[in-house]
Amino acid sequence: MFTGIVEEIGSVEKIQRGRNSAALLIHGEKVLEGTKIGDSIAVNGICLTVTRLFSHKFSADVMHETLNRSTLSGLVPGSRVNLERAMAADGRFGGHMVAGHVDGVGKILAIQKDDTAVWYTIEVKAELMRYIVEKGSVAIDGISLTVAAVADTHFSISAIPHTVSHTVLRERRIGDLVNVETDMIGKYVEKLLGPLTQGRDVKKEGEHGSITREFLSQNGF
Repeated sequence: MFTGIVEEIGSVEKIQRGRNSAALLIHGEKVLEGTKIGDSIAVNGICLTVTRLFSHKFSADVMHETLNRSTLSGLVPGSRVNLERAMAADGRFGGHMVAGHVDGVGKILAIQKDDTAVWYTIEVKAELMRYIVEKGSVAIDGISLTVAAVADTHFSISAIPHTVSHTVLRERRIGDLVNVETDMIGKYVEKLLGPLTQGRDVKKEGEHGSITREFLSQNGF
């Protein structure tokens, strides 16, 4: 489990590519403090397991599924990445619950300065947009951010200067791809409600949503 509070920016030193996988060698400093082989480190929001430790660097394997669902396949030697160690049990929860399991990739449509803040507008597929709500949480490249605005095909976040300057957001440009992890709570709620709504048309004509007074009453609310 992570919080989405990036601890440092690291850099990719080496990539060894297999047929359907890859091994990364990543330079870091702070995230290696107290780290052991087998520990988890989020790399641009993706939970990876430390397989080897060196002086000021670590290696991690990336499987086929991760390469297909994230931007890690586009990394090259020299790429800078957000790094965060898994949350300690006695640590502060500064961001939100981030699993490090990226849901998909988004595309930056616009970057606009607003006084001291910077707005990023990101386009994602419909299957991700359903879990993104205004004032909710979202992780972009492993950064815990608040959703400021939502449209049909895209959403916007507003980042403070500190967040931009201490993460790879400062290097992102229009057209760049980013890793997106939606708030896990919404996905779990949908999964749990699935058996209750299966086979029923809970959204009837004239109703504004799929959760009705009748549905709640029948299920003990």
